[in-house]
Amino acid sequence: MPLTIAIVGRPNVGKSTLFNRLVGKRLAIVHDTPGVTRDRRIAEATLGHLTLNIVDTAGFETGAPESLPSRMTDQTKLAIADADICLFLVDARAGITAGDEIIAETLRRSGKRVVLAANKAEGRSINLATNEAYALGFGEPIPLSAEHGIGLADLIEVLAPLAEPLADETENAQAPPGEEEFSEEELAKRPLRLAIVGRPNVGKSSLFNKLLGEERALVSPEAGTTRDAVIAEWLVDGREILLHDTAGLRRKARTAGEDIEKLSIGSTLNAIRYADCVIIMIDATAPFEKQDLTIADLIAREGRAIVFAINKWDLLEDRAGAIGQFRERIDHLLPQVAGAPLIGTSARTGEGLNRLLPAVLEADKIWNTRVSTGALNRFLTGILERHPPPAVHGRRVRIRYMTQIKTRPPHFGLFGNQLDALPDSYVRYLQNMIRETFGLKGTPIRFSMRNSKNPFAPE
Repeated sequence: MPLTIAIVGRPNVGKSTLFNRLVGKRLAIVHDTPGVTRDRRIAEATLGHLTLNIVDTAGFETGAPESLPSRMTDQTKLAIADADICLFLVDARAGITAGDEIIAETLRRSGKRVVLAANKAEGRSINLATNEAYALGFGEPIPLSAEHGIGLADLIEVLAPLAEPLADETENAQAPPGEEEFSEEELAKRPLRLAIVGRPNVGKSSLFNKLLGEERALVSPEAGTTRDAVIAEWLVDGREILLHDTAGLRRKARTAGEDIEKLSIGSTLNAIRYADCVIIMIDATAPFEKQDLTIADLIAREGRAIVFAINKWDLLEDRAGAIGQFRERIDHLLPQVAGAPLIGTSARTGEGLNRLLPAVLEADKIWNTRVSTGALNRFLTGILERHPPPAVHGRRVRIRYMTQIKTRPPHFGLFGNQLDALPDSYVRYLQNMIRETFGLKGTPIRFSMRNSKNPFAPE
């Protein structure tokens, strides 16, 4: 397995900026406001000949027990405990502070290998900060600028000899490289990318932690605790799942002027685009608000498999027939994903979670379904006999045949004449009949219209 390096330091020393620089993507939210990062975030990076897991952490902050700052610090300590090497980042402009000394003491007690780096070292002398840093007991700091990419070669040079003994220990545990081409069976075993999405404070992080069986993401009654999309590996019955906890999605009007929240929303949207399947969490005590419908429509337009989790199920006073009522409302309000799995859950008590994963796997299977061209055209023949398309300007729209273009989600091509004039109502009728006939319940279905060229049309 790749070596794990945790980036540790005070708030606002540039940990997330360095994290993004090392992994080569803007994965973590970066802002001038201290304390933007709250949860651990892990991503793989290639530095020279080294393959590493880089962990972005929250800054060390003091606070009352069980307060948000205190639990953020606890998450950082867990990252230190899990790391092979700790990259201790200090601010070259500010010099060494009392906060740095507290972190240094924590790192010494951890017994982990520590590499000291002084960030924000571009275009200025850092002799003072360098001299002060020796007192921390971790040797000479590596001067670098995460924002401008300065000093990364020096960082790789220092990390390489530390990594080599650990790499030798793990070399035998690594599987030999596979062939570049994979069979369909091997592709089916690839990690399932699953995102948990919903309005703020519907219990996304609580569900994330409950599924993983650990306090991996911070949970608070205060809405908006999660900012970055957090990814964790979840292994269930031999199936690997990449589970994403995301920030809550509020209406645009409510995020006006909130720069950090806008960045959080961008992180959530990226997680949706990356996902295969999305669990849409609905608050059972305040279900199907306008924002819930907007979120579901967004995910359907992105073409992702969908599972609805009606959370806080334990707070409902009258649960008799509630699932049937929720099902009726979803199919009426969101016909584009009619029949999507719907599970009553409680992230607090664990109720219903045993039914959630089977529903996700079934939704993913439907999302990957391919229907043969022969079956589609037998279906089309029957549909056209019972309910042919309406005439447009006195000319009948002709659908000659159809085929499935691709899966993920199911995408069908219609071939014929004047298909651009096909009414939306008829397209929805086709969509519903395909969903019913071939068992494609709950998955978005797409169509492409392919008109035949008219040989009598003028050139």
